[in-house]
Amino acid sequence: MIIARRLLLAALAATAATGAFAQSDYPNKPVKIIVPFAAGGPADNFARVIAQRLGDSLKQSFVVEDRPGAGSVIGTDAVAKSPADGYTLLLMSNTHTVNETLIANKPFKLMTDFVGVAPINSSDLMLVVHPSVPAKTLPELIALAKSKPGKMNYASSGNGTPYHMAGELFKHLAGVDIVHVPYKGSSGARTDVMGGQVDMMFDAVTTMAPIAKEGKVRALATTGLTRTTDLPTVAETVPNYEATIWLGLMAPKGTPQAIVDKLNAEVRKIVAQPDVKASWAKQGAMPMSMTPAEFTTYLNQDIAKWGTIVKAAGIKPE
Repeated sequence: MIIARRLLLAALAATAATGAFAQSDYPNKPVKIIVPFAAGGPADNFARVIAQRLGDSLKQSFVVEDRPGAGSVIGTDAVAKSPADGYTLLLMSNTHTVNETLIANKPFKLMTDFVGVAPINSSDLMLVVHPSVPAKTLPELIALAKSKPGKMNYASSGNGTPYHMAGELFKHLAGVDIVHVPYKGSSGARTDVMGGQVDMMFDAVTTMAPIAKEGKVRALATTGLTRTTDLPTVAETVPNYEATIWLGLMAPKGTPQAIVDKLNAEVRKIVAQPDVKASWAKQGAMPMSMTPAEFTTYLNQDIAKWGTIVKAAGIKPE
């Protein structure tokens, strides 16, 4: 009996030692980062920066694989069903935290089937109006919208997208009744705002800033908590307003904490590198840096925030 017990303890110790070695040796084969969004978009581009830098620092290939479809569900589900060994990661965004409430019948739950690894960056949006709209400032726009409820409208790239949710949060916190006009992508929405068919839109700063400079739209505010341009923020007029597009990395639930911590430390080093920060600043993106625990708290708060808006607005998936 004593001998059997000793053999069992020895086996357990050997298994633990092997697992610890595997984690300390991580990564010892290529790592896949699945991007559940279209190739060539911001998420794909930023994922490739992170993959290249992680490969350089960890001396192993990090390969980006785009698997778009079903509002990010297809690629995300593929990661959820992958082994929890750190060799398949998810590049995710606030689309995922919105989808937790918006798409109830998903084959996964974000905070049940994944663990937070690290945030990457965030980008402000810009609120613009067509020049024919008689509002030169955000307070004037809010007063105008309140003077004719249900008569003004705003465009977005589709239901549940960050541009749509920015508008719904604005309606909720500013107390205005403006009508959502969804499009199949940003280009059509942008064209109709410039053409005056739609009154306003929340769009990427880097996209809208040049258009505003040309006078095709009037820029009124940005959507972060602090100023990143010479425009005021929405929050300066509408307290607690924040609607950015942010990106992060997650891994399947059960991924060893040592691997999560190692990846987190490396990502935080990457986003702090001066050349990365300078390059991203030109694209309107600001680095985000949190521990895994802080990122988990952030994710839960974002799910709750957008869940309130989705339910209040009665938003349904397309």
